[in-house]
Amino acid sequence: MEDLVLINNINREIAELQDVHIHIPKRYIRDMQNPIEYYNNFEFKRRYRFDKRTVNDVLLPMVNGHLEKPSNRGLPLPPMLCLLITLRYYATGNYQIVSADLRGVSQSSISRCIKLISTLFAHNLPNYIRFPVDEERKQESQRQFYRIAHFPRVTGCIDCTHISIKSPGGNMAEVYRNRKRYFSINVQVVGGPNLEIFDIVARWPGREHDSMIFNNSAVKAKFEAGNLTGHLLGDSGYPCLPYLMTPLHNPRTNAEERYNRSHIRTRNSVERLFGVWKQRFPCLRRQLCNKLETVPYIIVACAVLHNISIQERDILGEDERQVEAVEPNIQVRNENNVGNAVRRILIEEYFTEL
Repeated sequence: MEDLVLINNINREIAELQDVHIHIPKRYIRDMQNPIEYYNNFEFKRRYRFDKRTVNDVLLPMVNGHLEKPSNRGLPLPPMLCLLITLRYYATGNYQIVSADLRGVSQSSISRCIKLISTLFAHNLPNYIRFPVDEERKQESQRQFYRIAHFPRVTGCIDCTHISIKSPGGNMAEVYRNRKRYFSINVQVVGGPNLEIFDIVARWPGREHDSMIFNNSAVKAKFEAGNLTGHLLGDSGYPCLPYLMTPLHNPRTNAEERYNRSHIRTRNSVERLFGVWKQRFPCLRRQLCNKLETVPYIIVACAVLHNISIQERDILGEDERQVEAVEPNIQVRNENNVGNAVRRILIEEYFTEL
């Protein structure tokens, strides 16, 4: 009888506990540690790759109007925190769940932040990635190129670099496997004399060759139409065209040797650009594990931020300016007779000793 009473009492207590609703307060993101206030400028830049001034005055206004919510319903991430989460991802390339654990938010929230902020930055491409427009700036850019190794009338230096991605899966996955046997996006960049980016194409899979990407680019169309003048400098992966100068395969005279040396030294600026760009944003050096449709936005966003850093003189230390090691490109055999003639005239006019 006593055992039955004890059992009934226990069952009654369990029932009462089940009726009790324990309220666990939600964690407000705005109450978390503020990196702007917590870190000094040196430590902040190490983690986010930009000065506090650039983040507050330039980057935040670019995204602020698109992220503000009319209410705190659902506890949305503040625009500054969303921006810093994305910059930290660019600066580390870590798995999103690592950032989620550090910031006390879900991995899906981190993913949405990165996609949204990257898209907003990428949409600013026309404002920050472009060739010099007015004649004075064009001439100044050519003078700066000329100072490197005395190559005349250089408008830009062109090359491609592979950004590693995870296997996209599906029937088309193998088109993203490049000649080095890893999955990638082959990104075409035209660089300026100060390591700025004049043009970028970030949509082609890693299997595609540099010359094919160039043949289908807006840059070629602009040169063909006469909207861009001067010379592009490319490696032997490109055909020699009237406006695209490539090195000679077998230089035989002193003038041809001087042409090759000047060409290589000047075109090296785009290799240095890749080194600086990937050093500032290590996510580009590591495998991007984001969804395939998000990857081009991340690449272009990092290009926009690269140009902003140059424009704002918010650069990294000189010891961090590393040059990317590049393997020799595949030779292109479809030489252009008109291009060869223009190159020959250029050599005779500028590289032959009097």
